Amino acid sequence: MNKSSKLIGFNESMTVEWKQSLSGIDEIIETAVAFANTEGGRIFIGVTPEGKVLGFQIGKGTIEKLVNQIVQNTDPKLHPKVTIKKIDDREVLVIEVKESHDHLVLAFGRPYKRVGRSTIKMSKDEYERLILEKNKDRVRFDNQICKGATLKDINHDLVREFIIKGKSERGLDLSEKLSVQESLMRLKLLKGKKPINAAILLFGAPQDFYPQCELKCIQFKGLDVTEDMLDLKPFTGSVIHQLQDAEKFIFNHIALSAWIESGKLERQEKWEYPPKAIREALANAIAHRDYWSTAKVQVRIFDNRIEFWNPGRLPEGWTAETLTKKHESLPPNPLIAKQFFWIKYVEEVGSGTNKIVKWCREWGLPDPVFEYTGTSIVVTLKKVPETIGKETRKTGEKTREKVR
Repeated sequence: MNKSSKLIGFNESMTVEWKQSLSGIDEIIETAVAFANTEGGRIFIGVTPEGKVLGFQIGKGTIEKLVNQIVQNTDPKLHPKVTIKKIDDREVLVIEVKESHDHLVLAFGRPYKRVGRSTIKMSKDEYERLILEKNKDRVRFDNQICKGATLKDINHDLVREFIIKGKSERGLDLSEKLSVQESLMRLKLLKGKKPINAAILLFGAPQDFYPQCELKCIQFKGLDVTEDMLDLKPFTGSVIHQLQDAEKFIFNHIALSAWIESGKLERQEKWEYPPKAIREALANAIAHRDYWSTAKVQVRIFDNRIEFWNPGRLPEGWTAETLTKKHESLPPNPLIAKQFFWIKYVEEVGSGTNKIVKWCREWGLPDPVFEYTGTSIVVTLKKVPETIGKETRKTGEKTREKVR
């Protein structure tokens, strides 16, 4: 490093940029925005790319004009602190930008970020992800007030049934004799007297407000979506009813082994997929989906597998493989996940996907497959290859029966 750059006290870095003059004002504004979207930083005007201090001729109105240009070309408006710093008897202009914690900032309608010493334009996917990350609670679907909904849109019987089941399954400390308003308040499903989206999803008719809140079950003939559909049912109503209805659909379309063991009178039975894994995969698809998306949760039944599709994204830094290992519980809809926990539909410690793997192994099935398409998360339960295509019989081989 040369003598002049040492006097500055900083190298160019994630938070420091050198500019020789204001001639490249667009790049300066883009860098200021990149700092705001990353960790904050300072731009030194009057320093060469090599770190040599040339100084900068600061005329009347220079600072005011610079600030105005930055403000006019950023959204939301960026108001940096601009000061004059004397280095080795030469004046340098310093633009100081703080990190924007609440909003992503655009320059000329485009998002930028800082990577090392470089200012880089963000991709569309990264921009959308960071908007969600920076706004977290404010943009969550489940905790937003459901516009147009009132307590009249809440099914009182569903609330009462939920409380009774929650008390029985997990010791929920709530009386079924409370008013609906009081019950929802204690469950944190009201803002003032207005139901939030989670309340409508759980205890109302969410399709009246959000058509995408639907679950679709399809049985295909064969092994691919290009084959004929043997059955298709869309399920609406509360997400609790959707889960129950989808579960019945699945068990109506998968096989049941039945046999009599020597010396025993009772018939032994075993579904071709573990019921606990089916319940967990369904509950995860409903509780963890992206409800802002117009896509719907889908269950696809093939001759050799069941696929559970839910629109959504994995947390930052996660891959599909993360779901097969120990991991944190980071539900995108924590209020829905919490209520599912009370009625024992999901776990609360990030163990659900690990248990799906465990249950499939105990059932003698191949490990389930977890995939991330970029817009959806897919969980696939697979049959044992040698059982695919076998005829079903009541004598101990496969037979289809309804769940009662």
